[in-house]
Formats: sequence, structure tokens, C-alpha cells
Amino acid sequence: MPMGKRKLGTGVIGCGEISDIYLKNMISVFDNLEVVACAAAHVENARKKAQQYGIRGCTVEELLSDDTIDLVVVLTPAPTHYELVKKALEAGKHVYTEKAMTIAPDTAAELVKLADEKGLYLGSAPDTFLGASWQTARKMIDEGKLGEITSFQISANRNLDFLASLFGFLRMPGGGICYDYGVYYLTTLVSLLGPVKRVAASVKNGRPIRINAAPQSPEYGKAFDYPNESQVCAVVELENGIMGNFALNGDSVLADQAVFLLYGTKGILKLTDPNQFGGKNAFMANFCDFSQVPVWEEIENEFPYEDNSRGIGPSEMADAILSGRKNRTSKEMAYHVLDVVDTMMRSSQSGRFEEVLSVCERPEAMPESKGKI
Repeated sequence: MPMGKRKLGTGVIGCGEISDIYLKNMISVFDNLEVVACAAAHVENARKKAQQYGIRGCTVEELLSDDTIDLVVVLTPAPTHYELVKKALEAGKHVYTEKAMTIAPDTAAELVKLADEKGLYLGSAPDTFLGASWQTARKMIDEGKLGEITSFQISANRNLDFLASLFGFLRMPGGGICYDYGVYYLTTLVSLLGPVKRVAASVKNGRPIRINAAPQSPEYGKAFDYPNESQVCAVVELENGIMGNFALNGDSVLADQAVFLLYGTKGILKLTDPNQFGGKNAFMANFCDFSQVPVWEEIENEFPYEDNSRGIGPSEMADAILSGRKNRTSKEMAYHVLDVVDTMMRSSQSGRFEEVLSVCERPEAMPESKGKI
């Protein structure tokens, strides 16, 4: 990379639905990325997408051989990540990939090692924890507004009958409720409170055969196989001793209802949906008067990026590359979160607490300013 360079030439692999918000933001919001090209398995899809955004459409091989591209952003389904990320690293590119890094800890560990050997950055979504509401919560924690945090509660629901009817990748390996959706909650938890030590979990698939529930789907009303986990209920203990509950139910209704609570000696912090960048947190201060009605005080966000800011992960990593520091959406944290999910699956099989063998650093908080990357 030339000395003094302030933008990273960026290429995108994967031109599906999620690529639009990434391309839009990386081109128009984040000024340290220069999006050069996009690629897809079917090059005609890449060329069509490229025409929308005034960039070049090409094959994956052409993108990886382009010397003007420093950073590759992989937006394909999770089962393809290992091969594509490995190829990009071997081509000498920094890589940021959509979640999860791979579908298994052993392949993710191989990529972490390869990136280290080559001196390249590797990062992975989700990057929502860099958003306004989560960095505001992080500041409250760091400033001691909650006092000593004693426990947490996480719960969420989805309707996988409908979602897996629409999105085929949810039926693929890595498309289950925990691997595809739970990683938002777990990544945010680790970013706020630190890594996980051990878990005890019960996991099941509520309906291995489901009926397509999306009227807009050509397969509406037909049965399809769903081989992934749809429910998980776990006790999670962190390295710092804080314990909490983690429960996901994919056999529920469509409207996701996020419950994310941090219990502290000075009060309770009600967090928003970690699948989003913004939203308002609320705080209930501790009180000892039983006649007093509990009051939730809405917390104003003190950081930018409240809207859908997908692309902040690659931009934050580009800033880290250009300034020579560690990126917050680090490969170590992505690997650790994947390891936590995998350990939940193992615990469900063994029927006991299982130790999480990996560890990671709690990422640095974002700068305390209204400035943007």
C-alpha cells in the first residue's frame, strides 16, 4: 500500500440483497473507502449491480487480481465464506466478511492464522455494535453509571417459517437462529462486557419440515427441509464472572421483540435491538422506596450512526489499517463469538456446562465525539 494513502481501494464479492446497503454506504457515507468493483458467481449479476453504482462488474478472479483493490468485502452466504476469504487473503488482500466468518470454528481458526501469517487484516460482521445506541451504552458502562453489573438477560424471537421461506440461505449450514441471528446479541454482549467463559445450553429444531409461509414465494404452501436450530436457551458465564440468560425462539411471530437488559447495582439498562445501529436505550435508577413507581428514563444517543450503517465495519477496519491499530470488528472477536455458538451446540449434546476454549479482547470504544469515520 503506498505511503500516505488515505483511501482503500475496495472490492465487493456478492451482489445479493444485502449488497445494496453496503455499496450505498461505502460509496456515499464512508470517505476512506474507494469502491472499485463488485463480483459474483454469475458475472452478469455483478455487471448489473455495478451499473447501478457506477463501478466495474467482474468475476471473482478478476477482482482478486486487481492491484488497485486493497480490501475485499465478502457478502455471500456463510457456507461460501471460508473459500472466498482464504482466496482473498492468499491474494494479499485485507478482508471483511459478513457474519459469520465461517460456519465452524476450525475453518475460522485457519483463516485467523493465515491472516496473521500474511500480516493482513481480517474482520467480520456484525458491526451494529459500532452504532449510536450501543456506543452510548458502552460509555454509560465505562463511566460506572450502572455501578457493578451483576447479570444480563437476552431474549428474542423470529418466525423462521416465513423467513426461511423467503431466504434460502437460512436453510443452509450456518443459517440457524443462533449462527445467523444470535451472533448480533453475542457480539454486542462481548463488546460491552467482555468474552464468554462457559455455557450450558439446550438447543432444538422445532420443525425440521416446514411449510412455505411466504405468499410472494413461488413455493408458497409447499414443504421444505429446515435442518438448522430454531430454538436455544442458555446460561452464559463471562470471564469476569457476570452471568446471564440467552434465549432465542425462531418458532414465534415475525415481529422481532428484542429483550436485552443489563442489571447493575445503580440501576437497570434496557438496551435496544442489536440487529439495529440506533434506537433509544432506557435506564431505571435504583431506588429503595416501594411506594415509588419505577420510571424508565430514555437515554439520548451521544454517538453517530443511528440509521442502517452497514459498511461501518469495513470503514472502521480501513481506518485501523491506515493508522496501524487493531480493528474493532476483529477476527479474534468474530472467532470467539462463533466458538461460543458452537460450544452451545456441544453443551446441548453433552447436557452440561462446556468451557469456551477461545478468548478475545473487549474492543475499544468508539471515539467520544459526533465526528464520523
